[in-house]
Amino acid sequence: MKLGTTELLLILAVVVIIFGPTQIPKLTRMFGKSVKSFREAAGDEEQQGNAGQSEQ
Repeated sequence: MKLGTTELLLILAVVVIIFGPTQIPKLTRMFGKSVKSFREAAGDEEQQGNAGQSEQ
């Protein structure tokens, strides 16, 4: 499923209407922090998994 330019613009317009232009930077910051913590947790799990495999 691919999103075209029209769909992305429509989604952006809805987000601006719902949250307002002043809240968007806060939302993007929160989203970025969430993605960063998710990646760190996934990396920790991967390292633990690799360490467990080498012990066997």
